Amino acid sequence: MGSLRLKWHRLTHWEYWPLWAIYYPLFPVWLYFSLRARSFFFFNAANPCIKNGGMAMESKMSIYDLMPRQYVPQTLFIDKDESPDAALERILASGITFPFIAKPDIGMKSFGVEKIYDEDQFRNYALKTPSHYLAQKFIQFKNEVGIFYVRRPGASEGKITGIVSKEFLSVTGDGKSTLLELIRKDPRSHVQLKKLEEKLEMELGTVLSDGEKRVLVPYGSHARGAKFNDITHKLNDGLRKTINNICGQMEHFHYGRLDVLYHTFEDLCDGKNFSVIEINGAGAEATHIYDPKHSLFFAWREIMRHWRMMCEVSILNHQNGHPYLSFREGRAMLRDNAVWEAKLREI
Repeated sequence: MGSLRLKWHRLTHWEYWPLWAIYYPLFPVWLYFSLRARSFFFFNAANPCIKNGGMAMESKMSIYDLMPRQYVPQTLFIDKDESPDAALERILASGITFPFIAKPDIGMKSFGVEKIYDEDQFRNYALKTPSHYLAQKFIQFKNEVGIFYVRRPGASEGKITGIVSKEFLSVTGDGKSTLLELIRKDPRSHVQLKKLEEKLEMELGTVLSDGEKRVLVPYGSHARGAKFNDITHKLNDGLRKTINNICGQMEHFHYGRLDVLYHTFEDLCDGKNFSVIEINGAGAEATHIYDPKHSLFFAWREIMRHWRMMCEVSILNHQNGHPYLSFREGRAMLRDNAVWEAKLREI
């Protein structure tokens, strides 16, 4: 795909637009909810158990510590000042083996997430990561889903407001095209070309056999090229029970998205053979909006619907004594988050 065609594709498919282009037109709506809550940074009260309500700069490890242990992959916190050799020795002694996942403790959009295959790759990761990070057991389940959950304070159960199935970024061989040519043929992978060239430098000339599938990015991140499919219509009582069982055990968790790896959807609904690899709070997107079949107007409606629910939850929690961020604290959080995002993008 030529550069002009790629630019046109990105322009005409809103899922590739920068976040500011999607969210800035909704700023008056945020102001409306801020007036209702009497705070611009009302989201802090949505999840009193999580720093900043989970909007930004929260520790992933602190969220894992809130979750029922049986649903979380084995995870180890690594201080940035710990030497790579000492950290690796501790990781392997804990029972986490290669390959495993390394990710920043304070992260976003899967920036800085890597699948670590050997000692050299780990040492390189440990030296380049800007701060504390996590080593996490690699989960073998092949399917990933994002499930948005909202529970009003005082309610015994919450509700699921969106479900997205994630297809990892991949290409399929034709027996004659190189990996690089296959990447360039598909706009979804071509958008990721720069990062993929850095990662697959020695393999780009490889020719995949006809029908051979190659996963390029093994993470369900839209920012890393995953395709999102809205499967909210598959919601059933079994899935409600599974998710309520998890979230109901998390103190003061009311609003956010669970990212789950699972064997089959039937198993997930039966409460078995799955692992919650991450929970995002107030900053979580209802990612089913990114299904290519959905219009930008659908996305705006869903964003506003979820903001309304977050505002209602925050107001109720505030009435129960949980504070909002002050304007000064909120501005500081946004500045810190912008600086931190720039650092993560460099990993």
